[in-house]
Amino acid sequence: MKSSFILASASPRRQQLLRDIGLQFDVIPGDVNEDFLNDELPVDYVSRMSREKSDAIAQKVPDAWVLGADTIVIIDGEVLGKPLTREDARNMLIKLSGREHCVITGFTIVKKSAHTTMTNVVESRVVFKTIEADELEWYIDSPEPYDKAGAYAVQGMAGYFVKEIHGSYTNVVGLPLTEVVTALKEVGAVMF
Repeated sequence: MKSSFILASASPRRQQLLRDIGLQFDVIPGDVNEDFLNDELPVDYVSRMSREKSDAIAQKVPDAWVLGADTIVIIDGEVLGKPLTREDARNMLIKLSGREHCVITGFTIVKKSAHTTMTNVVESRVVFKTIEADELEWYIDSPEPYDKAGAYAVQGMAGYFVKEIHGSYTNVVGLPLTEVVTALKEVGAVMF
């Protein structure tokens, strides 16, 4: 499969997911202000972030297909971002322990010269086991939680904490492949 497009994300997980299915692409991160707007719903936030990230790159490279994405973790209406400290990671994982939470990814595909923009949002529900105190310390002592929304990587060591996933597994990793590739095919950005 050949593809000629740009991933507007520095996420190594998104890059690896796309490489694993044989897509060829360039990486140019779409750096934007990631602050929530007043009263913005999480679904609206990930949609806007994905559009802004892809648009930032598409403005510079109007003849390329550009894919932007944003993923957040939500529990009890609270958005869990990337932990900055061990204490942040500990608190996030304690909130997730033994409970269900939602992972939401928005993605946007843009090609300015074709006047094409497609945005979609995918939600997955994840159930964690009850995390024991020694397991929590073991995990936050690793480097894994610190650049991930919700302080965990389902495809890494934290896979041990996951009892169930309802919906797209790859969405929980950071990019819902089924929906993304279907959309890329639909707009003509990739062909098999």
